[in-house]
Amino acid sequence: MIHLSGSLAFDRIMTFPGHFEEHILPEKLHFLNVSFPIDRLEEKMGGTAGNIAYTLALFKERSAIYSTVGKDFMNYGRRLSSMGIDLNGVNIDENDFTACCYIMTDQSSNQINAFSPSAMKTPAFPGKTPVVAEGDWGLVAPGNVDDMVNFPAFYREHGIPYIFDPGQQITVLGGDQLISGLTGAYVLIGNDYEVERIEKMTGLSREELLERVEYLIITFGAKGSTILHKGVKPYDIPAVPADPVSDPTGAGDAYRSGLLKGLHSGMGMAFSARLGTVAASFCVEQYGTQLHQFTQEEFRQRYESVFGPMPVLN
Repeated sequence: MIHLSGSLAFDRIMTFPGHFEEHILPEKLHFLNVSFPIDRLEEKMGGTAGNIAYTLALFKERSAIYSTVGKDFMNYGRRLSSMGIDLNGVNIDENDFTACCYIMTDQSSNQINAFSPSAMKTPAFPGKTPVVAEGDWGLVAPGNVDDMVNFPAFYREHGIPYIFDPGQQITVLGGDQLISGLTGAYVLIGNDYEVERIEKMTGLSREELLERVEYLIITFGAKGSTILHKGVKPYDIPAVPADPVSDPTGAGDAYRSGLLKGLHSGMGMAFSARLGTVAASFCVEQYGTQLHQFTQEEFRQRYESVFGPMPVLN
């Protein structure tokens, strides 16, 4: 089983038919007052835990989600359950709404996000505690701050390898809680900006981070990703071409799903990261986070078109 703590949310995805940099004056950042006209708006089912569980289901992989949602979650929950995703770890707050993320993307795939946690302000743990077994994996994604500290401690106590992915909650967590969550993680993952923020907020250099985690994975969007491991030369994983490139929202979550699939199947880190980058390519071809599809054969063909023969997965 793969245990996922993080957000379940509704994504309101907007497209700006221009470039943010053309409308933001660096010398006026102390008095920022801008408005971006959008030419597309859609509401999708999303959230970090929901997105990752969705792609894991495409891999025929079992996962369980731990999060708190609101009174408007019923239809979303039915959809996830129909895919075989375990929702026994999900709290429902009948007095609040499910978290909502507002995402604006420009023509260079840059994004500006605003996130309302709503019901997610209530932690899932310890009211919802995973029942773990040997061979299980955990992933701690951006979500309730208490959960992002307590789930890593739980996994360490029970000997469950986990991925720590603080993402959008880096600044909310702060240095001490970031160190607490990442110490002992099998993988610390983030994009290049997020990893720099982690270094700055914790006061830990990249080398010092690798004293606390087994692997550090840095993602660079369309430029691929890099795997860092203590004492080993960094290993680059190229991005897999997507056609068309529709929307980058959720690509990082799809990458994490492929990574987890490989690791849970007992595969090495480089191969697992390749699974992640292939999964991400399917995601960016769709406008939204849980709309991409692939059969096992379609996935294999795309993998082998870039990386060569693909081993059989469990």
